[in-house]
Amino acid sequence: MSLPEKAFPVSWDQFHRDARALAWRLSGLDQTFHAIVCVTRGGLVPAAVISRELEIRLIETVCIASYHDYTSQGETKLLKGISEALTKTGGEGVLIVDDLTDTGNTAREVRDMLPKAHFACVYAKPQGVPTVDTFVTEVSQDTWIYFPWDMGFTYQEPIKKGPAQ
Repeated sequence: MSLPEKAFPVSWDQFHRDARALAWRLSGLDQTFHAIVCVTRGGLVPAAVISRELEIRLIETVCIASYHDYTSQGETKLLKGISEALTKTGGEGVLIVDDLTDTGNTAREVRDMLPKAHFACVYAKPQGVPTVDTFVTEVSQDTWIYFPWDMGFTYQEPIKKGPAQ
């Protein structure tokens, strides 16, 4: 799979504004969240912003790899599951946070673990929209989002290179 033709570069400032906008939308729901499960790695940054804005202190991670070479999405691979304390109720009162839903594969995998949780992401592509409850911005399926942690003045290779997980 080659890189999509459309590019959507996102600055740190823009990502922070968008993550706060997501928190604002979530604050308007008639629902109280007692915990966040962020989908790593992309969900770490928006989860930090949302946890601050919504005063949620319990943060858990689920580690799923789906982008294996920074240019294309492959099969999902569960690297770390969610604690039993959050899964035993099916995720009731839990907010799942990710940066993006692309094809929805990762979201479906996490939803299987926490079917009663509320799934929120900052950006959504059309194939992924049905898999989340709340998002801020929809981009076309053929758009590649360049997140600020991937960018300098040009694309920045990760410092450590090794086999993809």
